[in-house]
Amino acid sequence: MKQKEKSKKLVGEAGFDAYYREIYGDRWEKLRNALLEKADSREYKVGEAEPYFLDSGSIRCAVSLPLAGAKKILDLCAAPGGKSIVLASCMDEDAALLSNERSPERKLRLVRSCDSCLPESIRSRVEVICKDGAKMCLSKENELHFDRILLDAPCSSERHVLSDPKYLSEWSPSRVRTLAVAQWSLLSSAYRMLKNGGYLLYSTCALAHEENDGVVAKLLKKFGDAKVLPPEIASDASAFCDSNLPDYEKTEFGAHVLPDLQNGAGPLYFCLIKKCGGEEV
Repeated sequence: MKQKEKSKKLVGEAGFDAYYREIYGDRWEKLRNALLEKADSREYKVGEAEPYFLDSGSIRCAVSLPLAGAKKILDLCAAPGGKSIVLASCMDEDAALLSNERSPERKLRLVRSCDSCLPESIRSRVEVICKDGAKMCLSKENELHFDRILLDAPCSSERHVLSDPKYLSEWSPSRVRTLAVAQWSLLSSAYRMLKNGGYLLYSTCALAHEENDGVVAKLLKKFGDAKVLPPEIASDASAFCDSNLPDYEKTEFGAHVLPDLQNGAGPLYFCLIKKCGGEEV
C-alpha cells in the first residue's frame, strides 16, 4: 500500500491506535492505558503564594534549563503558566523572565497564574506579552537577545486527544505533520533570538518522533553552531515541590518521560541545546 493511501486510512480512533502502535509496538497497549489514567500532578508552591499544580514531568523538564548567570530569559509559548512559574522561582535574583503567549485568551490565564502563584518580589520581574512566537525573531530588538529560552511548543498532546471523543474521532496523521511544521517555525525563531553561548530547551507533550527529535534534527542540520547536551537537573526546586522527579528515557537527541514507566508522569519530551557561536561544536 502506498504511503498516501495508507495515511488516508489512518483516521479516527482506529487510525490513532494503528499509528502509535507502529511507533511503540507491543508497548503501545500499556502506554495507551497509562495515558487514560490520571497524570502525576504535583503541587508547586513558591513562598506564601497560591500553589500551582502541574505534571511532574513538566517540572523535570523546566529544571533542565540552566538558569545560573542568566539575566534575560524567555518562555516563548508560556500558557497556562506552569513552566514559567518554575523558571521564575529558580532564576537569579537579578534576572528577568519574559513570558509570551500568542492567544489572547490563554494569555489572560497565564497572567492569572503568575499573579496568583508568584510572590510580588518575583512577579515584578516577570513580564507577560502576547505575540506570535514564530515571528518574534523578525524584530531587531530580539536578535541575539536572550540568555535562556524555553520553548514548550504546541503539540499533538495525545493524552488529551484520547480523553476527548470528538478530538479522537477527528484525528489523522496530518495533525502530526501540521504541528511539526509549526514547531519548526517556533524553534528556528527561538534559536535566532538566543545569544551565543546561551541555552535553549525545546519540549512537547507529544509521542511522535516527528514532533520531537525530528524537529531538533532540522535545527541541527540548519545551524552548525547548535549542540545537544544531556538534560541534567540544573535548578534546585526542592524548596517548592517534591524533589523526587521522574526519570526519562534517552532518545536520539533528547529525553522522554512516558507515563507507563514513570507512574503517570508525562508524556514530556525535552531537549537541551547550546548555541556555541564561535566555539568549536
